[in-house]
Amino acid sequence: MRIPLIIALTLIAVAVFAQQSLSPTEDLALVEVFVGDMEKNPRVKDIILFEGAKSKKSVKGITNQIGKFQVLLPEGDTYVIKIVGIGEEEDYSSIEIPAGPGMIESSIEILYEPAEVFTLNDVYFNTGKATLRSDSFKALNDLVEILEIKEEMKLEIAGHTDSVGEENANLKLSQERAQAVVDYLISKGISSNRLKAKGYGETSPIADNASPEGRQKNRRVEARIVE
Repeated sequence: MRIPLIIALTLIAVAVFAQQSLSPTEDLALVEVFVGDMEKNPRVKDIILFEGAKSKKSVKGITNQIGKFQVLLPEGDTYVIKIVGIGEEEDYSSIEIPAGPGMIESSIEILYEPAEVFTLNDVYFNTGKATLRSDSFKALNDLVEILEIKEEMKLEIAGHTDSVGEENANLKLSQERAQAVVDYLISKGISSNRLKAKGYGETSPIADNASPEGRQKNRRVEARIVE
């Protein structure tokens, strides 16, 4: 459950907030962001994107030890706020930065409860094999970036299959695919102590194996936050 985004915009003629590392200009609004859970406990090293509806350009912020960061956003655009998770970007809300005379300072709160299990939707393998396809590398590189920022995070990489074929073969394939993802992450500099590969075979379906669409959903790799 979420609460609405809290936005406060203040038009300033000359002055800026005291003790800020960034300052607004006539063209750039200063946005101070707090990110926390639903009890307003700060979330550390969370990644937030502001994507301009007109410009299509993104500005990224990463929360500090008290759950805050600042960004400068060009005026005259509406920005979609995205929470960057493992394997996905989730739209949270939006903020409009009007154009006009004077300087703009904005403060917002982003409050949410993150998931602990993420499906790596853009990770692909050759049919019946544990060989990663090259079109998986972007998604895995994005995961590497998150793991580099969140240095304390540990993951279980979980492999799953549909129910077609022999059960033991599916279990073996799911383990090999999970291990292939782990091996790729290690090759990019992520410590093996932070990663564990676990194959579940066909034992944990999330859809009906009776349809092609359901089987496709069941053939998946997940990242599970364990610490």
